[in-house]
Order: sequence, then C-alpha cells, then structure tokens
Amino acid sequence: MTVFQLVRIVWALSAIGLIVLVMLHSPKGDGIAGIGGQAELFTSSKSAEKTLNRVTWLLTLIFMGTTTILSAGWL
Repeated sequence: MTVFQLVRIVWALSAIGLIVLVMLHSPKGDGIAGIGGQAELFTSSKSAEKTLNRVTWLLTLIFMGTTTILSAGWL
C-alpha cells in the first residue's frame, strides 16, 4: 500500500464520517441529545453537542487537509 492510497482511504473515511456527523446535528440545536439513549453517554445535552461539534470540526480539518494534499499532487 502506497502513501497515496493511505491518504485516499483516510480522505474517504473522513468524508463518510462527516456525512454521518452532520446528519446527527439538529437544526433546532437538539443534535445527538434528541436521539434518546445516546444522550445518556454524556453528562448533559450541552456537553453532547459540544463533543459532536469538536469531532465534526476535527473531521472537517482532516478532510480538507487530505483534499488539499490529493488535489495538489504532493504525493
């Protein structure tokens, strides 16, 4: 497996993860807390939303970084 293939796999996984996490966000601000049992993993719905936002931003940075690397032809 080459580095190029590894970066493409990370890019694809981050894209899929972003799709899932964005779908978990609620337009009303409920987000993951509105799912029911999932909110029990966190101390409050506010911390659940904060964690969801942080993970979404992290995946966004990974996705944008790998997109830049792949499109610039640096590998």
